[in-house]
Amino acid sequence: MGAIALLAACSNTEAPPETPPRQISESPFHYPEDLWDAGVEGETTLKVFVTSEGTVDSTRVERSSGQAAFDSAAVDGAQRLRFEPARRGDEPVGAWVLLPVQFDMTDAAPEPEENP
Repeated sequence: MGAIALLAACSNTEAPPETPPRQISESPFHYPEDLWDAGVEGETTLKVFVTSEGTVDSTRVERSSGQAAFDSAAVDGAQRLRFEPARRGDEPVGAWVLLPVQFDMTDAAPEPEENP
Protein backbone atom coordinates (compact mmCIF):
# COMPACT_ATOMS: atom_id res chain seq x y z
CA MET A 1 0.00 0.00 0.00
CA GLY A 2 2.92 2.35 0.68
CA ALA A 3 4.13 2.11 -2.96
CA ILE A 4 0.64 2.92 -4.25
CA ALA A 5 0.43 5.99 -2.00
CA LEU A 6 3.88 7.11 -3.18
CA LEU A 7 2.86 6.64 -6.83
CA ALA A 8 -0.34 8.61 -6.24
CA ALA A 9 1.64 11.41 -4.61
CA CYS A 10 3.92 11.62 -7.66
CA SER A 11 1.01 11.90 -10.05
CA ASN A 12 -0.45 14.85 -8.14
CA THR A 13 2.66 17.03 -8.46
CA GLU A 14 2.37 19.60 -11.18
CA ALA A 15 5.22 20.18 -13.59
CA PRO A 16 6.62 23.71 -13.45
CA PRO A 17 5.25 25.97 -16.18
CA GLU A 18 7.24 26.13 -19.40
CA THR A 19 7.92 29.27 -21.37
CA PRO A 20 9.09 29.02 -25.00
CA PRO A 21 12.32 30.53 -26.32
CA ARG A 22 12.15 34.20 -27.33
CA GLN A 23 14.27 35.66 -30.13
CA ILE A 24 16.48 38.49 -28.86
CA SER A 25 18.77 39.12 -31.85
CA GLU A 26 18.00 41.01 -35.03
CA SER A 27 16.91 38.88 -37.97
CA PRO A 28 20.08 37.88 -39.85
CA PHE A 29 18.30 36.58 -42.95
CA HIS A 30 19.56 37.73 -46.34
CA TYR A 31 17.25 37.82 -49.36
CA PRO A 32 18.88 35.83 -52.19
CA GLU A 33 19.82 38.41 -54.82
CA ASP A 34 18.66 36.38 -57.82
CA LEU A 35 15.19 35.90 -56.28
CA TRP A 36 15.05 39.59 -55.35
CA ASP A 37 15.90 40.56 -58.93
CA ALA A 38 13.21 38.18 -60.21
CA GLY A 39 10.59 39.58 -57.79
CA VAL A 40 10.05 36.19 -56.11
CA GLU A 41 8.69 36.03 -52.55
CA GLY A 42 8.21 33.06 -50.25
CA GLU A 43 8.24 31.63 -46.75
CA THR A 44 10.32 28.82 -45.29
CA THR A 45 9.31 27.33 -41.95
CA LEU A 46 12.22 26.00 -39.91
CA LYS A 47 12.30 23.72 -36.91
CA VAL A 48 15.07 25.06 -34.67
CA PHE A 49 16.54 23.60 -31.48
CA VAL A 50 17.45 26.39 -29.07
CA THR A 51 19.89 25.33 -26.34
CA SER A 52 19.60 26.25 -22.67
CA GLU A 53 22.24 28.92 -23.43
CA GLY A 54 20.04 30.51 -26.13
CA THR A 55 22.07 29.48 -29.16
CA VAL A 56 20.80 27.49 -32.14
CA ASP A 57 22.08 23.93 -32.11
CA SER A 58 20.12 22.29 -34.92
CA THR A 59 18.00 23.56 -37.78
CA ARG A 60 15.90 21.75 -40.36
CA VAL A 61 13.40 22.82 -42.97
CA GLU A 62 9.94 21.92 -41.70
CA ARG A 63 8.10 23.40 -44.69
CA SER A 64 9.94 24.46 -47.83
CA SER A 65 9.22 27.68 -49.67
CA GLY A 66 9.63 25.80 -52.93
CA GLN A 67 12.80 27.78 -53.62
CA ALA A 68 16.08 26.14 -52.61
CA ALA A 69 17.76 29.55 -52.29
CA PHE A 70 15.15 30.74 -49.74
CA ASP A 71 15.46 27.51 -47.76
CA SER A 72 19.27 27.77 -47.69
CA ALA A 73 19.17 31.45 -46.71
CA ALA A 74 16.75 30.63 -43.89
CA VAL A 75 18.93 27.81 -42.53
CA ASP A 76 22.10 29.93 -42.80
CA GLY A 77 20.49 32.88 -41.01
CA ALA A 78 19.02 30.74 -38.24
CA GLN A 79 22.49 29.68 -37.12
CA ARG A 80 23.23 33.33 -36.18
CA LEU A 81 20.04 33.85 -34.16
CA ARG A 82 20.19 34.31 -30.39
CA PHE A 83 17.33 33.58 -28.01
CA GLU A 84 16.32 33.94 -24.44
CA PRO A 85 16.12 30.20 -23.76
CA ALA A 86 12.98 28.29 -22.91
CA ARG A 87 12.40 27.85 -19.20
CA ARG A 88 10.86 25.14 -17.11
CA GLY A 89 10.06 27.06 -13.95
CA ASP A 90 13.24 29.06 -13.28
CA GLU A 91 15.51 26.56 -15.09
CA PRO A 92 16.68 27.34 -18.66
CA VAL A 93 16.12 24.32 -20.92
CA GLY A 94 16.68 23.43 -24.55
CA ALA A 95 13.58 23.36 -26.74
CA TRP A 96 12.42 22.98 -30.34
CA VAL A 97 10.59 25.93 -31.88
CA LEU A 98 8.94 26.49 -35.27
CA LEU A 99 10.31 29.58 -36.97
CA PRO A 100 8.63 31.01 -40.09
CA VAL A 101 11.07 33.01 -42.22
CA GLN A 102 9.34 35.32 -44.68
CA PHE A 103 11.05 36.63 -47.77
CA ASP A 104 8.77 39.55 -48.55
CA MET A 105 9.96 42.30 -50.86
CA THR A 106 7.95 45.02 -49.09
CA ASP A 107 9.53 44.19 -45.72
CA ALA A 108 13.01 43.70 -47.16
CA ALA A 109 13.01 46.68 -49.52
CA PRO A 110 16.17 48.79 -49.32
CA GLU A 111 15.80 52.18 -47.69
CA PRO A 112 15.51 55.06 -50.15
CA GLU A 113 18.68 57.04 -50.76
CA GLU A 114 18.82 60.57 -49.43
CA ASN A 115 19.08 63.34 -52.01
CA PRO A 116 22.18 65.49 -51.44
